[in-house]
Amino acid sequence: MIEFIDTHCHLDGKEFDDDREEVMQRAREAGCKAIFLPAIDLPSSERILQLCQQHPDFLFPMVGLHPEEVHADWQQQIINLKSQFSNLKSIVAIGEVGLDFYWSREFEQEQLLAFEEQVKWSVETRLPLMIHCRKAQNEMVHILKRYAHELPGGVFHCFTGNEKEAAELLQFDSFVLGIGGVSTFKKSHLPDVLPAVVPLDRIVLETDAPYMAPVPHRGKRNEPAFIVNVLQRLAEAYGVTPEEVSHRTNATVMRVFRQ
Repeated sequence: MIEFIDTHCHLDGKEFDDDREEVMQRAREAGCKAIFLPAIDLPSSERILQLCQQHPDFLFPMVGLHPEEVHADWQQQIINLKSQFSNLKSIVAIGEVGLDFYWSREFEQEQLLAFEEQVKWSVETRLPLMIHCRKAQNEMVHILKRYAHELPGGVFHCFTGNEKEAAELLQFDSFVLGIGGVSTFKKSHLPDVLPAVVPLDRIVLETDAPYMAPVPHRGKRNEPAFIVNVLQRLAEAYGVTPEEVSHRTNATVMRVFRQ
């Protein structure tokens, strides 16, 4: 059986309250051997840590403040989240953190400050970053360059960009791109962009479940078992077997997350 790792799944979300155990069972049956859970704020980090304690060999937690959750009180939120580092042995990354100016720039300065503070956490703890970025790549790259030689690495989550944007992100040697369901969409340019400029060992697989389910599940609730469809599409794009994609992406996860 092909084995894979879902490096980004919001399994703590209410969308899974009715069948979370069944979702995990379907994931295992499909070949999923681990699921990484990103936090977006303090309540989600607490839920995630509890879930991961219940399934310590299958679920792995991240801690971070999502840019869309950054408001005027961001400093207090950051202080509260940092208290979760008492669980440092189980935490696999700082995330989901980053910048998002897609809907609004109301808290632009707060987002920039919160992101930089959490980048510093990564440097201090040696935990990789799980980075969310929408309509803010220039600002994100500007901040990361200040710490480029100190950062342990991480993932640029949900990459959907072009060849130039991919190349700009890959200048950070210890970072990789998170690829999910968008790669299977009919109008997606990722099957052309990725083989052109992104080595297969600079990719990890993710769902971002319950969002962005791949074809043929598009429009439905996403779940880790569906990564099989992403894996198949990447194999076609790179001209290799699904087993090769599985082997290479799993090795990359081990390298980036030190698992």
